[in-house]
Amino acid sequence: MLSPIQVLCSDITTLSLEPEPFASYTEADIISTVEFNHTGELLATGDKGGRVVIFQREPESKGEPFSQGEYNVYSTFQSHEPEFDYLKSLEIEEKINKIRWLPQQNAAHFLLSTNDKTIKLWKVGERDKRPEGYNLKDEGGRIKDMSTVTSLQVPVLMPMDLMVEVSPRRVFANAHTYHVNSISVNSDYETYMSADDLRINLWHLDITDRSFNIVDIKPANMEDLTEVITAAEFHPHHCNLFVYSSSKGTLRLCDMREAALCDKHSKLFEEPEDPSARSFFSEIISSVSDVKFSHSGRYLLTRDYLTAKVWDLNMESKPLETYQVHDYLRSKLCSLYENDCIFDKFECAWNGSDSVIMTGAYNNFFRMFDRNTKRDVTLEASRESSKPRAVLKPRRVCAAGGKRRKDDISVDSLDFTKKILHTAWHPTENIIAIAATNNLYIFQDKLNSEMH
Repeated sequence: MLSPIQVLCSDITTLSLEPEPFASYTEADIISTVEFNHTGELLATGDKGGRVVIFQREPESKGEPFSQGEYNVYSTFQSHEPEFDYLKSLEIEEKINKIRWLPQQNAAHFLLSTNDKTIKLWKVGERDKRPEGYNLKDEGGRIKDMSTVTSLQVPVLMPMDLMVEVSPRRVFANAHTYHVNSISVNSDYETYMSADDLRINLWHLDITDRSFNIVDIKPANMEDLTEVITAAEFHPHHCNLFVYSSSKGTLRLCDMREAALCDKHSKLFEEPEDPSARSFFSEIISSVSDVKFSHSGRYLLTRDYLTAKVWDLNMESKPLETYQVHDYLRSKLCSLYENDCIFDKFECAWNGSDSVIMTGAYNNFFRMFDRNTKRDVTLEASRESSKPRAVLKPRRVCAAGGKRRKDDISVDSLDFTKKILHTAWHPTENIIAIAATNNLYIFQDKLNSEMH
């Protein structure tokens, strides 16, 4: 049986994509976050227009063997609206920065969504019955004239067409001075944290009017500011541990058992800089844009501008593995700085067994690295190469001045407006979701789909 990366290299097929080919889109349609729930049956996306779209996986059909794994729209709702901070004369965008699912406890699903300032808890439930036969209300819901009520009846539940209801259950506001970049649900399923540029707050899911500040790196004088928090995440199994990354390329592991305010970290993960490789762009490209614990909790995956790194929690001095995502861009850093692309924040993801990692790149390319075989592949998420049921072909970028083979793409012809910033991997299967501007691509391991 082929290993995951071999299958993904040669036999990865497109399951679904949206919207219509060549349809025009607005800034509000650009997808800004993608997240599977804990079973992988639901997939949520957020966009710059403040909308959340939830996709549900279709059940397997005997008559249609390929229907297994197809995701169709389950519910769409407006999570955030544009606001205005009158005290600071600042507009607050409706853009959804992050979505995080809570583990399912009953028939309903719950998710957290956040824009720059406000976090909301949403309940997503189904209703297929409606009550009928009220004593004090008529069919339109109006209160009856009491004098006309001459008998009592027992209300009954009648079947109706399935309806998905989304309702806000909590609004966590007014706790962040700066822009929220991360939210993470704790493994105790009672608390979660939210991180902005300078602070991290701990919330209880039932309490909206107060949170506890657990990290504060704001200096007394803002002129002394040297770094900001870029991402934060709880450990998947130990509710007292969390990690946060910084714009200086460092990772800090904190233990909430040590102190209420975790300004002093338990471990500092930092790679020593090579003085010979230092340049004007060194600090910018070393900034960590995303950090993810492995499912086992043993490793950390980070992404900076040019590389993805795997760190062992037991080794702080250097990363265990370093993967070059698009090293051919080193010669282009000057022009990437001028067009602001050098500040793009790419996310990264683990597969279910922690053996393969995935992250995005430019030209709608995304990269996969097999940690065991050290093989890697570049794939493209585009309408031209991703027809439904089509097998994705590996792509190769030729560095400037390098020898070009047939089908190679020159680094000079890359489209930097097409970028894969947001990716997600199904928690147990080889199904991946890729956000490319306003399109959502879902790819599935062909071998597994044929075995189902």
